[in-house]
This record gives sequence, structure tokens and C-alpha cells, in this order.
Amino acid sequence: MSEFIISCGGTGGHLSPGIALAEGLAAKGHGATLLISHKRVDARLVEKYPHLRFVRIPGSPFMLRPAGLARFLVSQTRGFFFSLKLVRSLRPAGIVGFGGFTTAAIIVAGKLCGVPVALHEANRVPGRAIRLLGRLARRVYLPPGVSLSGVAAEVVRHVGLPVRKEIVRQPQADARRRLGLEPSQKVLAIFGGSQGATTLNDWARREWPLLAAGGIQLYCVTGPGKGEGEVVEAKSRHGAPVKAIFIPFCDQVADLLSAADLVVGRAGAGSIAEFIRCGTPAIVVPYPHAADNHQWANAVYFAREGGGIVVDQEDVTGLSREVIGLILNDGLLQECQAGLRRMDRASPLDLILTDLEQLTSAAGASRRAGATVA
Repeated sequence: MSEFIISCGGTGGHLSPGIALAEGLAAKGHGATLLISHKRVDARLVEKYPHLRFVRIPGSPFMLRPAGLARFLVSQTRGFFFSLKLVRSLRPAGIVGFGGFTTAAIIVAGKLCGVPVALHEANRVPGRAIRLLGRLARRVYLPPGVSLSGVAAEVVRHVGLPVRKEIVRQPQADARRRLGLEPSQKVLAIFGGSQGATTLNDWARREWPLLAAGGIQLYCVTGPGKGEGEVVEAKSRHGAPVKAIFIPFCDQVADLLSAADLVVGRAGAGSIAEFIRCGTPAIVVPYPHAADNHQWANAVYFAREGGGIVVDQEDVTGLSREVIGLILNDGLLQECQAGLRRMDRASPLDLILTDLEQLTSAAGASRRAGATVA
């Protein structure tokens, strides 16, 4: 049994794959300590996994404003010494970082202590932390077709994003009943990621009468702090009752995506990986202020591979036309589902687990050989 440290805090897009990896390692007899931030989004998700070991590391996001920059530098320094102590205490076989502001300190500490470090970038435009730390890693996991400047090709493995084991396709009628939806009516899900998306929430409330008239149920995950939960009912043009559910947070992601005929969401790598895993066609509206516009790159690739379509946020007024045109066309939905199945052929988690075991085993053998020679 080996011990691993996984740095995955700060956003749901980092934390979810970290949890998936930790559970995968545990299933193979290994231990894992997950480093997370003090942000509320981390606290909300980790409550579901009492069997995993989480440690909060000092850290704050990078900011250019003087006060924010000072806070970042101080917290990173504290995080480094915290990480150094943790590495020396746990003596891990390997360290995996998923990016974000919790990653730098532990990767540098691991490198200084001679521990093999690996990085995983889920977005098609690598983030700042991955770009800066890539040269320190013995392995860098990147999306298919993506490269990283300054990192040798032999260090790179092209894999997707690990998805938590409970995120799997469920029987649609059962999923709808568990969510309080009518099994026989179409369902549109609005899923703006771990923080929600105000633009999509506003669109859903504004266009709800049009959707209801077409007999389309709505399940909108608004995000924390973006309104209380509520259920609204209207009539279709044929007089049938149609339901809209607005809820701040959804723990039943697999049920939500399985219940939906179509999802409208952001284009974060984590969300897209879950759409693919559950086989749910999507209209993705990239967040326009994402770092390096990485959501746009994610969205274009997703659409090109056949999983759905892209709508620019500036064109959100035309979103209703796209939604109606897709959700009521079973032929187009089936084409998207075929594209999603093609993207879901390989298991990123299994590929990463096998590679990590080989990487850390080789590093351990090398250290033992060096000790014998000495």
C-alpha cells in the first residue's frame, strides 16, 4: 500500500476529480490525503465523503491588486511550509496536483523532498499553475491533442478528466421520479457549475412560460446564494401541468443529468466530463471571463466531437430557439448521444491509476537502488 497526496481544492472542477482519484486509489489498496481550500464550495462537497481524508491548506487566489497580491504571497509562503511538514510526515509515494491556488506549494515541497509529482490539466487551455509547474513534474496529464510548452513529450499522457464513481447514467424514468419530475414529459436541466450561472438562471426564469407551453419541464440548479428553492407550475398549450424546479444546489448530479433530455450549462471541464459520462446532450454557454477563455476552447472541442452545440453568452437571447430546436428533435438528440458515447470510450480514471502506480513504482525502485549503492 502506498500513500498519495492529491491537491484539488478551490473549485468543484478541481475537487471532484480529486475525489474520484482518491476513491480509485483506495479501491486499489492505497491511501490518499486530499488538500483542499477553506472556500465554502470545498466544505459543501466534502461533507458527502466522510470516508476520505481531507486537509485544508493555507492559500488564496492570485490577484494583481496590491492587497490581494500581498495576501496571495503570504498565504503561499504559509502553504509551502505547511506542505513541507506534511510531505515529511506522510512520506507519500506520489503527489498529484489538479491546478489552482492550492497546488503550487505542495508540488514545490514534493519536488524538494524527492517525491514524484504529477499534474492534471482538464481544460484545453492549461491554467497558470499547470504552466508554471509543468517543468517540475514527472508526469503531466493533458486533454487529447493538447500540449504544454517546455514539457517534454515523454512526460505527457493524454487522458480525460476522472469522474466520481457515482456519476453514472441512471434509468431516466427512475431519475425523474426521484427529482419530483413527470416521467413522460421532456426535461431541460440548467446546470451552471458549482457556483451556478446568473445569466443562465435569468434566462430560465424569463423563458419558462415558453418552455412550459411546449410541455418541457425545467430543473434549474441556480448555485449557492442565488435564490431560494422553489417549484413553479404552468400549463402546456394542451392544458397539461408542467413543472419548473429551482434549487440552489443538487447533490443528485447523476439523477439530474440522467433525467434530462438536454442540459444547458457552462463549459468547465468538470461539467463537460459529467455530461459525457451520463450521455446527456448539452448546449454549452462558455463563461466569457474564464481565465484565458478556456471555456470557449472546451466548448468548441465538445461540439466538434458531437456532444452538443455552443452558444456565445452574447447570443443568449437566441438560446430558446436552439433549446426548442434540439430538445424536441429526437433524431438530433440521438446524434449527440452517439457523439457522447464516442467520447466516453476510455476511462480516464483507470488510465491515470495504472500510470501512477507504474510511475511511483519505478521511482521507488530507483531510490532503493541508489540507497543500496550508497
